[in-house]
Amino acid sequence: MRIALFSDVHANLPALKSFFLDIEKREIDALYCLGDLVGYNIWPNEIIEEIRKRSIATIAGNHDEAIGNMIHNHKKIDVNGLTNGAISKEFTNQLLKEKNRQFLQTLPSHIRLKFKFNNETITILLVHGSPNAINEYIFEERPEDEIVEMMETSKVEILCFGHTHKPFHKVLNANSNGILKYKHAINIGSVGKPKDNNTEGCYAVLEFNNNTTLLKEKGVNVEFIRFEYDIEKAALAIENSILPNAFAENLRNGN
Repeated sequence: MRIALFSDVHANLPALKSFFLDIEKREIDALYCLGDLVGYNIWPNEIIEEIRKRSIATIAGNHDEAIGNMIHNHKKIDVNGLTNGAISKEFTNQLLKEKNRQFLQTLPSHIRLKFKFNNETITILLVHGSPNAINEYIFEERPEDEIVEMMETSKVEILCFGHTHKPFHKVLNANSNGILKYKHAINIGSVGKPKDNNTEGCYAVLEFNNNTTLLKEKGVNVEFIRFEYDIEKAALAIENSILPNAFAENLRNGN
């Protein structure tokens, strides 16, 4: 069983198209999206429609939640005095078709998966930010005991999330009835707006087989996959809109 997880597309259609081309070359059994389809670029409708066309199980990101709950208006956007984030929200709100807004409004907050391998039950929780909040950041430097406590409260062995746009896989020690077991915290990175000083899009593949176990430190196989896409097309689309040019430079620099 190979599960692909992707997140934080942020209305970047060239990146999403390249992601789909890349994933077609790999043997994937299930595909999940961890949110933030919209914001920061000009293609929110196209992104949502691509996701829906493929019936991809998707949870809400903080941008999806915020923009999905905005009231549509046609007033000209006065960018003076607005933060870059506010400009992005207002711009996306004006572009969004009503049927796509309704889709964002109905996205679930998380997806929980349960598997059994070698008589071990393994629960995976897919969230956008954290189990606590859709907009909470879990960075790699987060104290391990805080992440373990978060996972134990949620009753999960593997926690997958996005939001920071910085991929990492942390293996955490956890005792269960006196037996040392390992938990896994996995940030899957960003398809459309990477922030780890790498301009390539990123997603993660989790592979489960007869060797999968929580009893060994390397008992869960996680692969991060990077792919190229037409960055200039995405950057120029930003620069030809009212969106801040800083968003285009972020794509070019991977931050």
